[in-house]
Amino acid sequence: MGADLSEKAPAAPPSGRASSHGDSTGTPSQKLPTPKRFSADLEKADSKVILPKTPTDEDPYKHLPEREAEILRNQVVTLEVKVGINTLYRYASRNDLVIMAVAALAAIASGAALPLMTIIFGNLQGTFQGYFQQQITYDDFLGELSTLVLYFVYLAIGEFVCTYVATVGFIYTGEHVSAKIREHYLESCMKQNIGFFDKLGAGEVTTRITADTNLIQEGISEKVSLTLAAVATFVTAFIIAFISFWKLALILLSTVVALMLCMGGGSTFIVKYSKQNVAAYAEGGSVAEEVVSSVRNAIAFGTQDRLAKQYDVHLTRAEFFGFKLKSTLGVMIACMMLILYLNYGLAFWMGSRFLVDGEVALSKVLIVMMAVMLGAFNLGNVAPNMQAFITALGAAAKIYSTIDRNSPIDPSSDEGVKIENVQGAIRLENIKHIYPSRPEVVVMEDVSLEIPAGKVTALVGASGSGKSTIVGLVERFYSPIEGTVYLDGVDISTLNLHWLRQQISLVSQEPTLFSTTIYENIRHGLIGTKWEKESEEKQKELIYEAAKKANAHNFVSELPEGYETNVGERGFLLSGGQKQRIAIARAIVSDPKILLLDEATSALDTKSEGVVQAALEAASEGRTTITIAHRLSTIKDAHNIVVMAQGRIVEQGSHDELLEKRGAYFNLVTAQAIAAVNEMTTEEEEAINQEEEQLLIRKASIQKERQPDSGRASAAFAEDPDDDIAAKLARSTTQKSASSMALAGRKTEVPKKYKLGTLIKLIASFNKQEWKIMVLGLFFSILCGLGNPTQAVFFAKLISVMSVPLNSETIPTIQSETSFWCLMYLMLAFVQFISFTCNGILFGKCSERLIHRVRDRSFRTMLRQDVEFFDRDENSAGALTSFLSTETTHVAGLSGSTLGTLLMVTSTLVSACALALALGWKLALVCIATMPVVISCGFLRFWMLAHYQRRSKRAYAGSASFASEAITSIRTVASLTREDDVLQQYKDSLAAQQRESLKSVLKSSTLYAASQSLMFLAFALGFWYGGTLIAKLEYDMFQFFVVFSSVIFGAQSAGSVFSFAPDMGKATEAARTLKTLFDRKPTIDTWSAEGNKVDAVDGSIEFRDVHFRYPTRPEQPVLRGLNLTISPGQYVALVGASGCGKSTTIALLERFYDPLAGGIFIDGKEISSLNINEYRSFIALVSQEPTLYQGTIKDNILLGAPHEITDEQIIFACQEANIYEFILSLPDGFNTVVGSKGALLSGGQKQRIAIARALVRDPKILLLDEATSALDSESEHVVQAALDKAAKGRTTIAVAHRLSTIQKADIIYVFDQGRIVEQGTHSELMRKNGRYAELVNLQSLQKH
Repeated sequence: MGADLSEKAPAAPPSGRASSHGDSTGTPSQKLPTPKRFSADLEKADSKVILPKTPTDEDPYKHLPEREAEILRNQVVTLEVKVGINTLYRYASRNDLVIMAVAALAAIASGAALPLMTIIFGNLQGTFQGYFQQQITYDDFLGELSTLVLYFVYLAIGEFVCTYVATVGFIYTGEHVSAKIREHYLESCMKQNIGFFDKLGAGEVTTRITADTNLIQEGISEKVSLTLAAVATFVTAFIIAFISFWKLALILLSTVVALMLCMGGGSTFIVKYSKQNVAAYAEGGSVAEEVVSSVRNAIAFGTQDRLAKQYDVHLTRAEFFGFKLKSTLGVMIACMMLILYLNYGLAFWMGSRFLVDGEVALSKVLIVMMAVMLGAFNLGNVAPNMQAFITALGAAAKIYSTIDRNSPIDPSSDEGVKIENVQGAIRLENIKHIYPSRPEVVVMEDVSLEIPAGKVTALVGASGSGKSTIVGLVERFYSPIEGTVYLDGVDISTLNLHWLRQQISLVSQEPTLFSTTIYENIRHGLIGTKWEKESEEKQKELIYEAAKKANAHNFVSELPEGYETNVGERGFLLSGGQKQRIAIARAIVSDPKILLLDEATSALDTKSEGVVQAALEAASEGRTTITIAHRLSTIKDAHNIVVMAQGRIVEQGSHDELLEKRGAYFNLVTAQAIAAVNEMTTEEEEAINQEEEQLLIRKASIQKERQPDSGRASAAFAEDPDDDIAAKLARSTTQKSASSMALAGRKTEVPKKYKLGTLIKLIASFNKQEWKIMVLGLFFSILCGLGNPTQAVFFAKLISVMSVPLNSETIPTIQSETSFWCLMYLMLAFVQFISFTCNGILFGKCSERLIHRVRDRSFRTMLRQDVEFFDRDENSAGALTSFLSTETTHVAGLSGSTLGTLLMVTSTLVSACALALALGWKLALVCIATMPVVISCGFLRFWMLAHYQRRSKRAYAGSASFASEAITSIRTVASLTREDDVLQQYKDSLAAQQRESLKSVLKSSTLYAASQSLMFLAFALGFWYGGTLIAKLEYDMFQFFVVFSSVIFGAQSAGSVFSFAPDMGKATEAARTLKTLFDRKPTIDTWSAEGNKVDAVDGSIEFRDVHFRYPTRPEQPVLRGLNLTISPGQYVALVGASGCGKSTTIALLERFYDPLAGGIFIDGKEISSLNINEYRSFIALVSQEPTLYQGTIKDNILLGAPHEITDEQIIFACQEANIYEFILSLPDGFNTVVGSKGALLSGGQKQRIAIARALVRDPKILLLDEATSALDSESEHVVQAALDKAAKGRTTIAVAHRLSTIQKADIIYVFDQGRIVEQGTHSELMRKNGRYAELVNLQSLQKH
């Protein structure tokens, strides 16, 4: 009987009761067995150990017969697509390909132009040398000088044009191609069957459309042109070097090998350490996420400090790997510097030997040397950009495999029959069904069912019995494994899918509205129907008509913007019931033949439920309606009630017939019934009804007076208290309630403005202990900066030594001098190597320490905040944890290493200018004038590249959220046949974004191209002015080269240093956020030692005229003058509709918030006068969602204890919580690791551990906030028994939704709209027959 209803009940224990553990609605029948027997059973119930599933690669369907496995496989399998370059560019149009070809040529040209500079440079030196050796005249010299200088100008122009064309071309095609991929991807998603999404999860699909398409776009945009340019530079440079003088070029190839080894070796270590660092922090991050997402728990139990220590353990590990990472980076940069200077030394030394042997001129040595340097350093640019391209190919493979997938149930195809003149009779024949994502569960087994046209058929049964499956099969979201579904006698798998779904409207449990106006939302119901193309007027009429039928027209008209209210932004203005009614209007606007209601009212509280139910009854008239209900009271008028259990039909008939049978339905009804004390006579009922009508009329007329112009809803519907929006809005202007007066007195927080100095001071304070390391680091930074000017002196010396005319007297001097200066290069190389290494390591240490301390302090400060802080939207768990992981690392951008970088740049520039001015002030001044240009070029280059990446991410955020909204609610989209509509909107938004971004790219690329080309103009100016000075013999070659190379190359290196500098902008932002966080002092401060001491608590509680509103929703009064008294040791229950202030009462008792007016007293003392931590130590809270943290069961239980406790106390608490036996049955006992958020335990097991944790405190006051509402009935019994045990001898306050759980309470308080309307024991209140009795009757269901 009852036993076959249950999904997972054991055989009924020999205790004389039917075990009706329905999933959602069971309570034991009235004859309870002896308590002893009961508890023994409970020990064993809900003790199945959940094993973590190990992912296996084998076929999940192999246990099924081949034909069935094939059907399921078709619904989920996606073939992998191999992606080559051709596939990546599959959607490129002919224009795209032409643009790309041109851009590629431009990129190659821009790369090849750089090494040409070395030829000009070398030839200029040759010209100078010839003039000094009197081989050419003054006029020839000037002529040749101006020709070569002009070449520089031409190069600059060419470079500008080529870079511009290449950048714009590739970014444009990258956007275009990736937009095409995005479109095709969304289109393909819209075609897929629902099983595909069950397997993937909507989350993954949205990640692909956002993150993966961004990766593709990054890989095929400006990175391609950078790669091409870098390769071109490398190739051209070596061609030039080998043509100029192959022997030297061959020798210098060694530097390329050395650089590759240095970069390759360095980057493998960097990748390794960065993985370890990320992994170490990820563990810490998940601790933080667990804590922040359940912060009320941490606050209630006062565990902030212990949790922060746990977090700190992970931070210490992360710091260790982070330090390794930063040091490796430092050593790698040092190696590059070493190779750079050694290369100069080698080139001049070998060059001088070839020179002396008369094999080569000095100008050629210079050309080879500079070309090799250029080529080698550009090769370093290829790897990271190639990496981006490879990543793009990887991302594309995932996306293309979806695009190319053939959907077995494709709504976009035109195949299939359409029935003329549908009646709407549905028949299921021998259906067997298995969900593709859960192949081990057979959901329906051999079900046959007639659903007559135009009648209401109701499906009831425990959850998991296959009710919703019928809806999914009728909508053809899935294909059954066996059997057929017929519509008007035609097999629906032969019908056109698009057409079929237009005949059916679905209202599901969670109403999904799209973020557009209410009008548009209802209009979605017309898509694909014969009214879609109708005039605006006709549509408006239909929409208003539907809204009236759904009982939504009135409340919508009262909204400030009426039907034009945007649901997305103003969604918070709508309650669940209101959203649900809009969804119903959307379902009936197209006048469908078939209406499917899948638990359409289960998510609502009793009050809204009545309103929505009335709307549904009106809507289902004259249509074939299939309704699924958890609350049986909603379906007693159905023509046929079908009772399902474990995927089969148990019995069917009308409400009265089924009650006569006294079968499964009867059991379900009694399970939902509650000990009703008295039956009402018809006369009594009549009197009460009249009284209520009077009240309603009076209420309506009062509202009319206050709001004369709004027409009220037709009398047929019950009122939804949320609906009176005009009143909501009007009230604030006229009558002021006590709480709104108090709120007006509260000041809002104003974000402070901080000066940069304050922020730097804050950051410096974190590194105070490392000041010695910092000073040392800064010293090495200065040394690093001095390398460049020193190098300039050596360079100029060598050139002037080697340009002496060769004869037997000069050769020995040349040889000894060059050897000396080349050895000086060797020395400089090692000095620089040591300086850069020390600099990197010292600052690495400091910045890792800094990040560690900032994270630790931020986390502790977060936990210090009051609950109000976490209620705000901007402080969601996700936002705060990402703040801890990312923002804190940005802060390092204001720390010592940045200071070091700035010192390095400053010392380079200052020493370079000083040197230049000392040796030749005229040329020095001209060169210094170009400095800003050269430096800004270096800086702009890196800044622009970063800018491109940021821009592409930002641009697509809007359309991505639109697409992900559509995919997350794919069932709604499918049942409304909105696929084409969604696609069209998506395409439009992409096109708009492309136009926008093209404009911005055209602008920003000029900057990038300028940064590449202006260098040449600075060279040209320097050489031209220097040349004229040399021509007048004012300067010799040494002076010219020292001045020129120290200033120009110094500025160049200063500009490129910025590439290593972290982002300053982000750093100041992050520091500002931190400062704001640290300065925020919460009203209820757990760090403060203020307040009176609390030594003992009796547990008498009193609320005196308490008014309260949530700080984040001040327009919504929650408690309005609440008065409550609770004596010590009482078991008190709070009941009422949702949103009436029950849970708020608990939150106020825990002092998560302070009331706006009135006071809460414990033992006659007001709680705000007590020390907060001591006060909370006497209270324990068990909430709806049990919170467990990573770690063992024992750790989790210990978190409840305010001080050290013995093992006996732990065991005692566990026995009290009915969980001790279960823990012992686990292989590791108390040391079993619970997994993240307790994922390895069932809901009931978690809840009982949470109860044990509450009992370990030995609290005087126990607060239960809907502690069993999230459980199925079987676990509910067990947990309920544990709670009843726990409540003995303590003051207990329980909030309950299921009234069956609190019948035994000493006193029950009934809340309504923030006041108490009734109080008494269960039987007293039933006799009163007031609000409580009404709630009881709504939850029960009696034969009518």
